[in-house]
Amino acid sequence: MDRRTFLAMMSVVSLSSLSAGRAESSTTKISKPIPSSGELVPVIGMGTWITFNVGDSQRLRDKRSEVLKRFFELGGGMVDSSPMYGSARSVVGEGLRKLEYPEGLFSADKVWTNSTAEGIAQYNEMQELWGLNQLDLVQVHNLVNWQSHLETLREFKQQGKVRYIGITTSHGLRHQECEQILQTQSLDFIQLTYNITHREAEQRLLPLAAEKGVAVIANRPVDGGNLFNAVQGKPLPAWAADYDCQNWAQVFLKFIVSHPSVTCAIPATSQVEHMEENMGACYGNLPDAAGRKLMSDYINTL
Repeated sequence: MDRRTFLAMMSVVSLSSLSAGRAESSTTKISKPIPSSGELVPVIGMGTWITFNVGDSQRLRDKRSEVLKRFFELGGGMVDSSPMYGSARSVVGEGLRKLEYPEGLFSADKVWTNSTAEGIAQYNEMQELWGLNQLDLVQVHNLVNWQSHLETLREFKQQGKVRYIGITTSHGLRHQECEQILQTQSLDFIQLTYNITHREAEQRLLPLAAEKGVAVIANRPVDGGNLFNAVQGKPLPAWAADYDCQNWAQVFLKFIVSHPSVTCAIPATSQVEHMEENMGACYGNLPDAAGRKLMSDYINTL
């Protein structure tokens, strides 16, 4: 067992212990295992799409570094990015260097190109932008040229250049192709869209990922902000306190990560206070099946 895994295990709380009492559970970080290794990752990670694409503005880069700092202070781990996200990876890398690479970092990036050779170049660029010799996770973004890229990533994994490999999709697209890949390929991760109003993944992909021992990252956890629009001006229902939810962000995120097949959700934000709200979902009680139904039924009435 390496030091990273040991430290993660020390922070985990089992789902069976979540009902032991709010006072105790609210201070214990919730982590879940990566099925292929048993390594634990905090259930709330961080996306960087749009929010970290701030170009060369040093003022905005410094603000994003503060968001990143607060993320790790509150127990965050997975930071997800992509060459599709403009300057986001450069901004993340700058922030990580300022923070001297926090112990809990779990780096997740993607290859996104039709060219196999360009995919290799993108990996080399990842190392430079993140300032890392080894990436924790590299995914094939939106299945572009996935056959060739997975072959390359398997070689990189054998060489120790990357620890885990996976594929991504979003917006409920390409689920049939993702299912075929899960059935035929050896993967560590799949990233897909899953939130309280977009639950298509429950039909086949989430059960299949569990069956195949593949970790699941949930993107678009607040549906690009649309979920907040739906509840704007509405107070939290009384039942939110049963799951230690102090704001709507925590309701939305705890619904996602309480699904047994979901490993981690990756909300994106440019605001420190919103990061604090998001990370609150990494602590406290999670809803059981009845609680999840209560949450979804309520949202469906809006």
